[in-house]
Amino acid sequence: MAKWKDKKEFKEQVYRVAEKMNVKVNSLALRPMTNKWASCSTDGNLNFNKELLDMDKDLGEYVIVHELLHFNVPNHGKLWKSLMAAYLGDYEKLELRLKKLSGKQVEREK
Repeated sequence: MAKWKDKKEFKEQVYRVAEKMNVKVNSLALRPMTNKWASCSTDGNLNFNKELLDMDKDLGEYVIVHELLHFNVPNHGKLWKSLMAAYLGDYEKLELRLKKLSGKQVEREK
């Protein structure tokens, strides 16, 4: 699987996906995070775990779409799940791979 070249490539992808999803990103950061892969705030701020840079791109794509969807759907209900499937197809396989790679929770507390 392809890996991210650098943080610039990752951030450019976040902005591309955000544009497709019609989401306005106010700020974007990659930083160490101990319990999550990403977080977002209602005012458009996104934080991604910098460990994503060392993972396969498809897992990063999963986290990017997952987080951007929260700007319009704040939970993991039926609408969120159907939108994840619309953007990524069988997203549940990616979610399971991500869980197996780390012991990190794939952000279920929202």
